[in-house]
Amino acid sequence: MKIEDIKTIAVIGAGVMGQQIAMNTAINGRAFGYQVILCDSFAQAVDKAGAWARDYLAGRVKKGRLTEEEAAQVQASFTATTDVDGACQKADFIIEAIIENLDIKRELFARISRLCKPDTILATNSSNIVSSRLADVTAHPERLLNVHYFNPALVMKLVELVRGPHTAQEVIETAKAFALNTAKAPIILNKEIAGFVANRINAAVTREACLLLEKGIASVEDIDTACEKGLGYPMGPFRLMDMTGIDVNYFVRRDRYAESHDPNDAPSPLVIEKFEKGEYGKKTGKGWYVYEK
Repeated sequence: MKIEDIKTIAVIGAGVMGQQIAMNTAINGRAFGYQVILCDSFAQAVDKAGAWARDYLAGRVKKGRLTEEEAAQVQASFTATTDVDGACQKADFIIEAIIENLDIKRELFARISRLCKPDTILATNSSNIVSSRLADVTAHPERLLNVHYFNPALVMKLVELVRGPHTAQEVIETAKAFALNTAKAPIILNKEIAGFVANRINAAVTREACLLLEKGIASVEDIDTACEKGLGYPMGPFRLMDMTGIDVNYFVRRDRYAESHDPNDAPSPLVIEKFEKGEYGKKTGKGWYVYEK
């Protein structure tokens, strides 16, 4: 599948990440005539995503970021549906953005890879599960790769394209062109590695930040300030954990440690303590910081 053949894009999973990937594609892919189908097996999630899309576009118009005509064009190219199988049968490019559960992802890829066209590109947005763990259940695994967006996907420019040992070169080239067509800055990983590039670098920073806190060297606020004002980070490591979810940090670190047995990959004792208390960050009202509900 060459970039000229990409016309219909299906995004599976109507959560926050799936919504934003789909909307980013619809807005920035207008010049290429992309039709975007956001699909989820849960009707409530689809209804919520449809309402969010309408509100988001209205907000863009109100702020002068889109004209009424442009917003109407985007809305016309954006569909939300519970018919996952039907969406995959139509799609030229499929991006999976469901729960980070290997068994569920394997079941999904086994099903959709046999429904879609033989040359449809299949991408997982996972930041932790590499595509080679899905390849054995996927028909035509040469079309399979990781296409990892960053949260919030409407804002963050980076997309990591991860080549599995099964991934065809043409698929990498098409995925890169697709990312560029949708206003992203793609990088290519030539080998699979847990956490990819950006998250591995961020994990090292977060690990050091937690060590500084554990040893009483500096406070949460001062460590974040050092990263933001001294190193130019848009958000310090503790603020970032609160935004993405301390529970997410815990699960990713736990799974990585289970695979590598490297103590540096294990969750910080402070993260474990927060996780056990149910203090996950913004979504629970308390993490490293306290938030108004």
